[in-house]
Amino acid sequence: MLDRVRRVFSKKAEPFPELPDITLRPIGYVRNGVKEPRPEGWEDVVSRVIIRPELEDALLGLESWSHVLVVFWPHLIPADVRGSKHRLHPRDDPQNPLQGVLATRSQIRFNPVLVTAVRLLAVKGNVLRVKGLDAVDGTPVLDVKPYVARFDSVPEATMPDWVTGGRPPSADERK
Repeated sequence: MLDRVRRVFSKKAEPFPELPDITLRPIGYVRNGVKEPRPEGWEDVVSRVIIRPELEDALLGLESWSHVLVVFWPHLIPADVRGSKHRLHPRDDPQNPLQGVLATRSQIRFNPVLVTAVRLLAVKGNVLRVKGLDAVDGTPVLDVKPYVARFDSVPEATMPDWVTGGRPPSADERK
């Protein structure tokens, strides 16, 4: 019996495979009046997402969606800061508990690929007008995907108290 227990608890970790580096080419960039990153106040920002002209035909049908997911790269985060912290206090607030960076929405990530669901206001040629995108002017856009509520919204999702302040999350926080 003791040997069986030892075998269960002494399983060796699977070796981590050698993975290839990944190179991404932006499909577009953001234009708006926001020049510096900020922690909040993005909900009323209207931005233009300028898609590379040769990709304009890939936007066919997107205008029929009310919301899209914009995948982008926060280019103002210096390379030496990216992935520099494995743990941090969210929003640099010591009142928030120390968290692993992957348990936060911090931009100081190992690969800071960020995603935001935004309202799609218009599609004209190779330009999307969106509202609520938390990306500064000039941010490279990696991808755009239609927002599908039944796939992208998880009503039963939970969050730690440091996010909600001990209160049930609002509808906006659940998004």
